[in-house]
Amino acid sequence: MMAADKTVALDSPVLDWPVISILAIIHAGALAALLPGAFSWPAIGVAIFLHWLTGGVGITLGYHRLITHRSFEIPKWVEYALLFCGVLACQKPLEWVAKHRMHHEHADAAGDPYDRHGSFWWTHLGWVLHRLPCDRDIPRYTKDITRDPVYQFFNRSILLWQVALAGLLFALGGWPFVVWGIFVRLVAVYHCTWFVNSAAHRWCYRSHETVDRSTNCWWVALLTYGEGLHNNHHAFPSSARQGLRRWKVDMTWWLVAGPRSHGSRMEDQASALQACSRRAEDVSALGHA
Repeated sequence: MMAADKTVALDSPVLDWPVISILAIIHAGALAALLPGAFSWPAIGVAIFLHWLTGGVGITLGYHRLITHRSFEIPKWVEYALLFCGVLACQKPLEWVAKHRMHHEHADAAGDPYDRHGSFWWTHLGWVLHRLPCDRDIPRYTKDITRDPVYQFFNRSILLWQVALAGLLFALGGWPFVVWGIFVRLVAVYHCTWFVNSAAHRWCYRSHETVDRSTNCWWVALLTYGEGLHNNHHAFPSSARQGLRRWKVDMTWWLVAGPRSHGSRMEDQASALQACSRRAEDVSALGHA
């Protein structure tokens, strides 16, 4: 997830101290928000906006639905823009994509990097804090992007972009912007993302009989711009739409279905996915998708 090198072959999980150290610094920095001088409403607004831009547009739309699953098509330059937004979430794209693809191939079973016997601790955070045996397979799961020089560049430079963003935020609003726009925002994005692996494989309800433990968790969906409708996603992983009913909040799908940009195949793809989703609604009518 972070900047540490995880390519060394392992037979069992080993604590990743560089990643642990970086996460500890980020969480400690977020505590600075409790200091009287760190509070300001504009700084909170910056954090909320960057949470959406990096966690919603970058991770949910970019890393997950576009790059991992290729559930819609856009021009390459737009893909790189979404990739950059995900990099600003301080999460390495090659590792993120590879491990999510492993997760779908071995969901909640041996070989799933997020599982480790199903404990909440491991599914939420434990897998992030360890170097894993599956790290050696990252190139095999990212053959479509691993040789792309843009992906390689961003994969190596995620921390540098945080420093650059922090400098920009400091110039705009001083330390409150840095505390809220970097540290608080990263902590929120991290834990919201990890809740998809933990809470949305444990709590709430299931609409589809999948081979895993995925669930549709409404509060995770609200925090992650639709990702918490996770049982729907595991039932239809190649669909860009996870809210299979109109009243199911899936803000990321709204971004996919809304634009009609010149030179983009979003419109045709969105129409096809809407048809797919209508079929999914028919199938899920027996439950409460």
